Amino acid sequence: MDLELAGKVVFVSGASGGIGRAMAEAFAEEGAHLALHGNRQWEALEAWLGSQPWREQAILVQADITSSAEVDEAFAAVRERWGRIDVCVANAGIWPPEERPLVELADDRIHEVLGVNLFGAIWTARAFLRSLAASGPRADGAGASLLFTGSTAARFGESGHADYAASKAALSGLMHSLKNEIVALDPYARVNIVEPGWTVTDMTRRDIQEPGVVEKVVRTMPMRQLARARDIARVAVFLSSPRAARHVSGQVVTVAGGMEGRVLWETEDVDARKVLERLAAED
Repeated sequence: MDLELAGKVVFVSGASGGIGRAMAEAFAEEGAHLALHGNRQWEALEAWLGSQPWREQAILVQADITSSAEVDEAFAAVRERWGRIDVCVANAGIWPPEERPLVELADDRIHEVLGVNLFGAIWTARAFLRSLAASGPRADGAGASLLFTGSTAARFGESGHADYAASKAALSGLMHSLKNEIVALDPYARVNIVEPGWTVTDMTRRDIQEPGVVEKVVRTMPMRQLARARDIARVAVFLSSPRAARHVSGQVVTVAGGMEGRVLWETEDVDARKVLERLAAED
């Protein structure tokens, strides 16, 4: 199916991370023009883009996602290049690996997590809506799309990471509000959330080799397998398509193997070796 993304301008924040890069690749395969945002891993993002066969389709924009002024400048640079932005994926986020109960969480960590995950998403969404207001809807009626990257932590919580869970849970209220606001700017525009569960990226590969980690991760999933970044990216492309998802708005699409908030499998029922072998075969 032609997803009608060829030639559309797609902004992806947090493109230097595993899921962000997978999103960039997936949109590039559809022929989209890409504006890829990065900041902390800027040099690595530059090197990675330089190695991609579709690099001529993309530009890089740098901004501190917690600064509304820098985010606005990044969007202005994209509009200067292509005149408009059709799809925005607010994907930038952080997850501090140290487990800390709220009673022990320091103010600076809470501010940092909310600053990136929540306020960064708000600044990104606002900059996109302002861009849409300036350019107006597409003449061909292909509606714009705003997509947030959420987390199953928003639904089930995550002990030791209340700051992260709260930052992702807040995206639901933002999405449900903006789906009603965006149509004033583009009558066919849509706002959704893609909600990953535990996903294997370059950063998490080392963790899954530790004894007991795989068993712990998949105990709440009827599908005893690990998500890949490209699994999330493909759903993001679907939700951003003005053809495939033209009537989908205000939805949270979970990509987590059917995860539930309860244990489905005992540890001895999970064959970690098989899970890892499947992962290696997919590579």
